[in-house]
Amino acid sequence: MHKVAVLLCDGFADWEYALIGGTGGPFYGLEIQYVTLGAAYLTSQGGMKVEVDNTLADLARLRPLVIAVIGGTIWETDHAPEFSELLRHHHQDGGTVAGICGGTLALARAGLLDNCAHTSNAPAFLTDNAPSYSGQGHYLTQPAAVSDASVITAPGTAPVSFAAEVFRAAGLAAKAVMQFRTMLAAEHNTDITGRT
Repeated sequence: MHKVAVLLCDGFADWEYALIGGTGGPFYGLEIQYVTLGAAYLTSQGGMKVEVDNTLADLARLRPLVIAVIGGTIWETDHAPEFSELLRHHHQDGGTVAGICGGTLALARAGLLDNCAHTSNAPAFLTDNAPSYSGQGHYLTQPAAVSDASVITAPGTAPVSFAAEVFRAAGLAAKAVMQFRTMLAAEHNTDITGRT
């Protein structure tokens, strides 16, 4: 079973993990584990209250192929959790690290964006919120997720391509990844009246 650890913190963005959890396990057979970055009881950005069983200390036991850091407004505050060493260690051991929206700040603070192609909400989002970040020359301004050197990044507006890249990194067959992307893109192949 291919494992993905989805890291959530209080105020996590509801739409950024939903496709990973909602389709990765039930439809594609991935083992999705949720991990809290702080308290076990969290409230999402949209007000959903959840209980998360696993903590950062459980990651060694879970042994995920991919660690996906989900965004939320906490990443732009002084209350953002710090676990750079864990992310660096996972990456150095051959695992994939992924961040979407505010989650890209965790990767930037860990130095994981300094030497690979990546994206985020905007270049200034990284420089303003991650003072040690020095990967400006590798930043790509684009609307979809970027995957390079076992690092996946995406703006908060790209949960579909982010999920697809996480699935690919977790070992999902290329045909299934393409099916997922095509299925989710279908609604955008119509005009505003719904005609194709």
